[in-house]
Amino acid sequence: MRTSEKPGGRPSANTERPGAQPGLSGPASRKLPVSPRERKPALAALALLLILGGALATTLLVLRSGDRVSAIRIVKQIGAGQQMLVTSMEEVQIADTGVDYVPWSQSAQVARNFAGVTLLPGTLLTPRMVASASGELGPGKAIVGLSLKPGQLPITLDEGDRVQVIYVPGRGGDGTQSRVLAQSALVHRMTATSRGTPAGPLAIVVDVKDAPLISTYASSGEVAVVELPGAR
Repeated sequence: MRTSEKPGGRPSANTERPGAQPGLSGPASRKLPVSPRERKPALAALALLLILGGALATTLLVLRSGDRVSAIRIVKQIGAGQQMLVTSMEEVQIADTGVDYVPWSQSAQVARNFAGVTLLPGTLLTPRMVASASGELGPGKAIVGLSLKPGQLPITLDEGDRVQVIYVPGRGGDGTQSRVLAQSALVHRMTATSRGTPAGPLAIVVDVKDAPLISTYASSGEVAVVELPGAR
């Protein structure tokens, strides 16, 4: 015996429609509206300008790095106030970065001037480092020659360094205590042994008033010098 279906019957409440979330029906099954993203054209334009500016700067640096200029590089220390000898300089080719380096073509003119500051080896010369007059070799100064032995001067001493000149009484001295004869003298010229150790003739620049006493003690070998690394 068959049971007939009732026409026009409503579907069961448990029947799920395709695409609907479980347990939801009608308006609750619909997705919530999403607000469109706000566009900021000003920020986008600024970012584009920054990118283009960075690319342009990089391009300019690459292009300018290929341009080479001739400059002067210091190869031997020159103390402040010392004359700038050509033998203390060399020609180098460097990238044109816009810095106002002194060109090698002016090396002969530079050699007639003096160092305004202490110049260390490897320094690329600029006009501010050069002085037309020297306060060290001018009036009121004297160049005194010393003949020192190893042990009377530091092995690290070089031209352009600053030293204290000290009186060191000999064994047959009159009992006078050692004392400073010159507080800050400039090493003007010096020689070195075959092993690179400084010894022998040494020329220093001192005040005129100190020169006679230093020369007197130096003649008897009662002078030593102490390097002042912090004084330039």
